[in-house]
Amino acid sequence: MATLILVRHGRSTANTAGLLAGRTPGVALDERGAEQAAALPGRLAGLPLAAVVSSPLQRCRETVRPLLDARPDLPLHTEERINECDYGEWSGRKLGELTDHPLMDVVQRHASAAAFPGGESMRAMQARAVDAVHDWNATIDAGHGADALYVMCSHGDIIKSLVADALGMHLDLFQRIHVDPCSLTVIRYTRLRPFLVRLGDTGDLSGLAPRPVDDGAADASGSTGSDGDAAVGGGAGAP
Repeated sequence: MATLILVRHGRSTANTAGLLAGRTPGVALDERGAEQAAALPGRLAGLPLAAVVSSPLQRCRETVRPLLDARPDLPLHTEERINECDYGEWSGRKLGELTDHPLMDVVQRHASAAAFPGGESMRAMQARAVDAVHDWNATIDAGHGADALYVMCSHGDIIKSLVADALGMHLDLFQRIHVDPCSLTVIRYTRLRPFLVRLGDTGDLSGLAPRPVDDGAADASGSTGSDGDAAVGGGAGAP
C-alpha cells in the first residue's frame, strides 16, 4: 500500500506566542516557519510524490505552498478530517493559563477520556484522522500503485495520534510522541500492518524512493515487502 509522508506545519505565530491555536482563523507561519516551508521542496526532491493532502487551516496551506509551486503538476487536496483538534473553549488561550486546569492532567495522562469543553474528544480526533488516512491510502493505491508516496500536511496532535495508531499504541500513550514543526513522519502501510519509517525527521529522505525488491523480501535498507514482513534481524540499515 501507499507510503504516507506526514508533514507537521511550520512554526506558526501561535507557536511562538504560546497559544493553543486550535482552529482559530488567521494563524499564519512566522518567519522561521516560512523558512522551514521553503526548505520542504528540497527535502522531498527526488521522491515521486503522487499528491498533497492538506488540512484546511492557513498554516498548513502556507507550509505546502512552496512544494506546490516547485511541482506545479502535483495535485492538492483539502481534507477536513485532518484538521486540527477542535479545542472548543480552549482555542486561542495561552497554554500557560491551562497548565493547572484539571482537564490538562487528563489530556496528558488519559487522553482517551479527554473531551474539550465546546469542542471534541481526543478519541474522536484520532478516529477521523485514521479514517482519512485509510481512505486516502486506498485512493492513492488505486490511482498510482502500491509503491506510491504522498504528502499529508496536518497538526501535531493529529500526527501523534496517527503514529500511535500505526504502532498499535493506546491513545493514552500518545503524549510520549513528539514531532517538531515542519518535521516529517513517514508511515509505510502494507496489507498486514503499517511500519513507522521516520518520526519527526528533519534530515535526508532520499532513502524513501521506491526501489525494486525481489520476492517481497526486505532489501539492504530494511524496507518491507507488500505483505508487511519485517526485516529479520532488524535489517542492515542504510549504508
